[in-house]
Formats: sequence, C-alpha cells, structure tokens
Amino acid sequence: MKRSILAAVTAAIAFSGAAKAEDVITATHVFPAGLIYTKSFLEYVDKVNEAGEGVVRIDVRGGPEAIGMFEQPAAVRDGIVDMVYTPGSFYGGTVAEKDALVASNLTGPEARENGGIDLLNKIHQDKMGVYYLGWMDSGIQFHLYMTEEPELDEAGNLDMSGEKLRGNPIFNQFFTDYLDAQVLNIPSTELYTALQRGTISATGWTSIGLMDLSWDEYLPYRVDPGFFSTDLGVIVNLESWNALSDESKKILQDVAIEHEKSSMEKLVQLAKDEFAELDKRGQTVITLEGEAGENYVNAARETTWNRMREQMEAQGTMENYEPLMEHFNK
Repeated sequence: MKRSILAAVTAAIAFSGAAKAEDVITATHVFPAGLIYTKSFLEYVDKVNEAGEGVVRIDVRGGPEAIGMFEQPAAVRDGIVDMVYTPGSFYGGTVAEKDALVASNLTGPEARENGGIDLLNKIHQDKMGVYYLGWMDSGIQFHLYMTEEPELDEAGNLDMSGEKLRGNPIFNQFFTDYLDAQVLNIPSTELYTALQRGTISATGWTSIGLMDLSWDEYLPYRVDPGFFSTDLGVIVNLESWNALSDESKKILQDVAIEHEKSSMEKLVQLAKDEFAELDKRGQTVITLEGEAGENYVNAARETTWNRMREQMEAQGTMENYEPLMEHFNK
C-alpha cells in the first residue's frame, strides 16, 4: 500500500516537473555579433531570458559564421533553427509583401498599433510557415555613401551613370532604374575589401553602423536625404512557435512589442550621435535640395511599391496589396 502511494506521489511530481519544463528556442542572427543591429537583437534575447526565467529561454547559436546570412531565412522556415533575426529582403522571393516595410514611412510601433504587423504576421504564416514576431530597429533610413564627391546635373539631381554601386536586394531596382548605376552584388562581410580595392565607388547603408565596420575610412561622402526604411525583424518557425506554452508565447511577444519601441528610440538617437561623429571625422554631406530631393525619395518608394506589386501579381496574392499600402503609409 505504502509503495503504491509513494509511486503515485513520485509520478505526480515527475508529471508536474515535466509540465513546467523550460521552453528553449534556438536562434541565429544574420550579421556579425559586433554590429549595432545584432547588439539590438541580443538585447532582446537578454530581455526575454530575464523575463522568462524558468519558462522560456532563447539559445543563440551564432551569426553568419554558423549559418550563412542568406541561408538563415530558409533555415528557420525548414526548422533547422527556431528563430532568426534578419532583414525581410533576404527572403523577398517568398514573401514579396516584406517590401511594405522597406517603402514605409511609419515606424514599427505605429505599424503595430494600426494592425499592420498583425497583417504581415498572417502573411508570413500563410506564405512561409513562420511567425512574424516583430519589426525591430525601425525608424532608421538608408543613405548613399560614396568614395568620391558625387556629380549633380543642372537641376540638382544625382548623376550616378557609370558608377559602380554595391548591390543589395533592398535597393537594386532603385539604383538601376532611377539612378542608372551599375550594381555589383557584394555581401556586407566583403565590402571593406571591395572598398580597399576600388571595386565599387558607392554603397547604400543605414544611418548607423558605418563606423562599426570601418567603412567610413573609404566613404568620405554621404548623400542626403535618406531613403527607404530598415526591414529588420524576428521570425520564428511556425511549428516551433505553436509548440510553445501560452506563457512562453506571451513573454516572447510582449517583450518583442516593448523592444520595437525601445530599439527604435535608441537607434534614432544613435543615428544622430553617429552623424555628429562622422562630421568630426570629416565626412562631407551632399544634400539634394528641393524638387531633386523629393524626386529622389519618391523614386525609391515608388520603385519598391512597384516591385512588390509585380511580385504579388506573379504570386497571386494581390488581395493584400491595398491593405499593406494603407497600413504602412502615413
């Protein structure tokens, strides 16, 4: 009798312990650990691990040295890793709708509030089998950085004919269609060497991070105004997400929503600080004035919306085009 009672108690304790087992999420990030954007993601990880102690934990397996940066979106889709921090543009062939972020003039918190992030999450689940946890590090634009002073035509427009620009899926169409530049696709990890060798004369990059990568050594000119928006986000394999406890899901999502706001505020201030430091280091800013500047910014947005529309038409998902325009535009 006593043995039966002891066995029952032991089984109950074991069951209770199993029920409260900690959820573990494996994760990678597309950029090297030293880059400001990766630091922001790792800050999110720390917040989750602190808030979710004993409930849920993110186990970071590394960055591009663990899984190639362009292979990471497929890796999370296929369940090789549970979570990835990546630009949406790295999987644009699967989810064309990610261009709504690139062309957006809103921030992550604004798109969260108006339902845009929920819509994007549904699209990600339907088309890629991943849960879109959040649009991190928003509010940061791209700029054109150059090795030589850019030429302007009589109307003040940027003349990039004959220039060799480092390409990227985010801005290739804008560079070729509007700026009439030659695009060379070079990974960010190889750009320093390309600048050293004079392989390219310009690159698009965000308002922050230039000095982290030491690219400012070869890029003494910046063209303003800024264009586009960063489209960095966290995606989670949908099966992995669904296997989490409700408590784990809530912690991951609540912290993501908080980090959307705090990371935006932190990085916007950092951009101001970095511009001030680059100014001290002698970087020259060439500003496209008046109509030339407006045309430049509008062309960047229009080429992106057009690209998204063409891809959505090809994928037969045009039902989301107008809602995305509504949710990601002021």
